[in-house]
Amino acid sequence: MERTLYDDDHEAYRQTVREFLVREVVPHKDQWDDDRWIPREVFRAAAEAGLYGLQVPEEYGGSGVDDYRFRLVVGEEVARVNAISFSVTLGLQDDLFLAYLLGRANDEQKQRWLPGFAAGELIGALAMTEPGTGSDLQGIRTSARRDGDHWVVNGQKTFISSGIMADLVVLAVRTDPDGGSNGFSLLMVEADSTPGFERGRKLDKIGLPAQDTAELFFTDARVPAANLLGEEGQGLKYLMSHLPRERLGVANQSITTARAILDQTVAYLKDRTAFGKRLVDFQNTRFALAEMATELDVAQTYVDASVLAYNAGTLTPVEAAKGKWYVSELQKRVIDQCLQLHGGYGFMREYAVGKAYVDTRVQTIYGGTTEIMKEIIGRDIAGGR
Repeated sequence: MERTLYDDDHEAYRQTVREFLVREVVPHKDQWDDDRWIPREVFRAAAEAGLYGLQVPEEYGGSGVDDYRFRLVVGEEVARVNAISFSVTLGLQDDLFLAYLLGRANDEQKQRWLPGFAAGELIGALAMTEPGTGSDLQGIRTSARRDGDHWVVNGQKTFISSGIMADLVVLAVRTDPDGGSNGFSLLMVEADSTPGFERGRKLDKIGLPAQDTAELFFTDARVPAANLLGEEGQGLKYLMSHLPRERLGVANQSITTARAILDQTVAYLKDRTAFGKRLVDFQNTRFALAEMATELDVAQTYVDASVLAYNAGTLTPVEAAKGKWYVSELQKRVIDQCLQLHGGYGFMREYAVGKAYVDTRVQTIYGGTTEIMKEIIGRDIAGGR
């Protein structure tokens, strides 16, 4: 089915993205995985080329473009070159961190941080998850108490994407232990100038080796009161309000990666032979390809509609949850089937399908697990009766 999502501006942008990836990413991405690190300079180059941060207003050094279709173009092109760790890191910056800067920072804070972000010089992270708290945000125990012109923070965060690299950390804290859902706030932690803040170990994951994930520790850490994002006590509401974009970002990564791996699998099956004929000519193979291609086309329609709804400001948390769980689970099934069709070669790291198998497994977990997404949808259905 022909897609009508893009116009000429998006296709021209696609060429810019492709040229950047060929120049700055493709020659180095395997080494990044081996090193378990992506050099900071590539993010400066990516920002200069316009691969992320397009939403930053012009007065802060950005382009002021808030059309999410450009993000989808980036996702498609990065997926085609199998640079999944790089894609996830870009998504963290654009689909999570930047949303808090634009939506919750006041004018003075924007002046401090947005120019550096737009230039690719400041890398951000979002710290919600704790050792005992994942999807249940009301279980956050990291505390902050006001002491004059500072907040004194104590607690621990874990599974924090870009936690080692980050210069700025949006930190979810409990500021009123008796405040219920109104007892949480967001603080911006400036990593290099916050006494009492320490980075823990870089976590050893089964996938996404180049995309760093870390533990963060706060021991009487002193964060300036001027670094409060938005209003005190509204942190939980802010976190919930940004979830649709985060979950749209996961759906974006899932559909683009699954599509790229399927395309590469088809090419592989056309080239390989067994029992005197191409692998693609076996009926079982064709049936498997037909199922995957059909499901991806149907899911792509939902993702495209979600992108347009997000642009229009009408994408709801429930709609985003539907896309997040379904497309991430579909991606998991597709990549598993593609690996099977590769046979033993699919189990080799040198083949994109093998790397994607481990790199994308987390998609059904972060951003809210599949089970949490279904609970959100189910509650909405029950409440509508």
